[in-house]
Amino acid sequence: MRAAVLFLLVAGVAGAQFKSTATLVIAPTTVTDSKGKYIDALEPADLVLYDNGVRQPVQVDESFNPISLVVVVQTSANSAAILDKLGSSGILFANLLAGDRGETAIVTFSDEVRTLRDFTTNSDSLAAGLRSLHVQGNGAVALEAVMRSLAMLAKRRSDRRRILLVIAEKRDRSSKVKFPVVLREAQRQNVLIYWLTYSPFLEPFTAGPKHVKSKDPNKDGDALPPDMAPGNLLSVFTELAQQGKPDNSLELTRTTGGRSIGFLKQEALEEAIQAIASEVHRQHIVSFTPPPAKAGQYHAIRIEVKGHPEFTARTRAGYWSMP
Repeated sequence: MRAAVLFLLVAGVAGAQFKSTATLVIAPTTVTDSKGKYIDALEPADLVLYDNGVRQPVQVDESFNPISLVVVVQTSANSAAILDKLGSSGILFANLLAGDRGETAIVTFSDEVRTLRDFTTNSDSLAAGLRSLHVQGNGAVALEAVMRSLAMLAKRRSDRRRILLVIAEKRDRSSKVKFPVVLREAQRQNVLIYWLTYSPFLEPFTAGPKHVKSKDPNKDGDALPPDMAPGNLLSVFTELAQQGKPDNSLELTRTTGGRSIGFLKQEALEEAIQAIASEVHRQHIVSFTPPPAKAGQYHAIRIEVKGHPEFTARTRAGYWSMP
């Protein structure tokens, strides 16, 4: 499966034509039929975009500008099993944007945010960084990590597509930054956010068995029982306590045009990576000049496929007008 994934990722990168400026709104759009299959090669006349209910003239590009991607990984104690899976699947992330002009950075977070790898095209460095992931605390400042990543993306050239891939719990536990601030910044930058989610309680049961390391040949290599220490039991109460909080993964992905995908086992993680890669490289890049409006006004947008009510077009929920 991994070989197929890598072929898809390498084949999916192409030269891009659209221009991203402060006066353009970029709306990456995924179009699927009633069976969920991607619809390609649509013309500008095929896509109808509404800004606050008013139809707008659009430009649709057939291929993509180079991508700047930040992979954000939660490294708190209840994520240990996830870190093992990511270490084994690192090559998939390293090649998610394979190509001469794609670049990837890695950010981790727990009690604080760390930049593990700045933007690079070196897949070996990225894979090594993912293999080096380890537990770094008990907190989960997810929103601070997203803000750090957005600040990094803001410094990239304006003609690059900006994508943020978060691998973390659905809900924030420790952040001090306010969610509306993060959401507005993501929309202002035309950043597309994807979120891979998991259950901190269930994940430890999917980890591979650990083994005894001993000089005694009769004991060395013996399998250890699953870890049911208080830390794991505590995750039950922690997860229950978070149920009443907003689901950051759904809100950030919905409003920017991405997706939130849950996974449990290694295979499901790799399938989720494949699904995101396929979607990113088959989107229609819709752009339009927003109508005059007061700075700070929110505009809801939606897209339809002309003459095809059976098709589903998914894009960002809206944008904030700029000064």
